[in-house]
Amino acid sequence: MTSEKQKMMAGELYDPGDPELCEDRKRAQRLMSRYNVTIYGDDTRPALLQQLLGTCPEAVALRAPFYVDYGYNIHLGEGVFFNYGCVCLDVCPIRIGAKTQIGPYVQLLTADHPRDGATRDTGLEFGRPITIGDNVWIGGGALILPGIRIGDAAVIGAGSVVTRDVAPGVTVAGNPARALRAAAEEA
Repeated sequence: MTSEKQKMMAGELYDPGDPELCEDRKRAQRLMSRYNVTIYGDDTRPALLQQLLGTCPEAVALRAPFYVDYGYNIHLGEGVFFNYGCVCLDVCPIRIGAKTQIGPYVQLLTADHPRDGATRDTGLEFGRPITIGDNVWIGGGALILPGIRIGDAAVIGAGSVVTRDVAPGVTVAGNPARALRAAAEEA
């Protein structure tokens, strides 16, 4: 039998009120609460991030506060930087490549809801993974919606709402985000 957690992580409809998932969110909330009162240089930070994320490279910098649903679905490459107030709703995997920089108040949202009202009324949800390549720059306040893939060396303008995949080396901005130029044109 497939658990609600397995359904959630596979991007299928699942019940977010499932007791196992509720306990997982409580665990994440306890760890976030402890992490979010630390300051730069606090030697408890690495251990808290390891507990929250499961695995976290040493060269990662996450400025508090930092918010997640579960934590265990977030996979970070070396040298990833998150500025203050970022939100990662990780009902499905969020994969972020090496040396990616994420501005303040960015939201990475894998959680989604059925478009059909009758299905939505059941309380079931689903998610779609987010994948962000290496050396990406995401400006402050950007929203990355469920199922988005962002290629290596892309730039996401501050305040953008990314509703479609972004090719490698492309700069996008706006709501919805649209391509402004490729990296070669910027040089």
